[in-house]
Amino acid sequence: MTGPPAGTEGGSTTRIHRISPGETSTIQYRMLDSVNALRQAAGAGPLTLDSRLNAAAATHSRDMSLQNRPWHFGSDGSSPIDRVRRVGYGGMLVGENISETYENELETLAAWMENENTRRTILSKEATEMGFAWEQEANGKIWWTLVTGRGTSTAGTTS
Repeated sequence: MTGPPAGTEGGSTTRIHRISPGETSTIQYRMLDSVNALRQAAGAGPLTLDSRLNAAAATHSRDMSLQNRPWHFGSDGSSPIDRVRRVGYGGMLVGENISETYENELETLAAWMENENTRRTILSKEATEMGFAWEQEANGKIWWTLVTGRGTSTAGTTS
């Protein structure tokens, strides 16, 4: 006897969120707006989206997919600090949130807000910038990475 077919949990079909290639900016800014709404409610200043942090997040999402495990170290042993330095980010890393899911970015954000450690990364008053990216596999699994930092200037910031 075999278990339930792929994409099911306990016999019910898992809803898979598919991301189309042209949605990158829309998803990144929807996440930024949502994070900033949560930060405002918590008394923290708004974040700006930083292209270098986006690049570090994208690299790590791809790497987690290749490793098939959600963790903060790269297949080459790199740490989140190493990854933000590699993309030329001169600011301070504040935190990194990761997730392996079939859910969309706002459902992932809601899950992060339910956990004390990941919520701290999102609401940290030290953070001034954010990077956000993902890798979606053919089976629909999405590897999300959100990186926050405290920038030293506005260079590299996208608007």
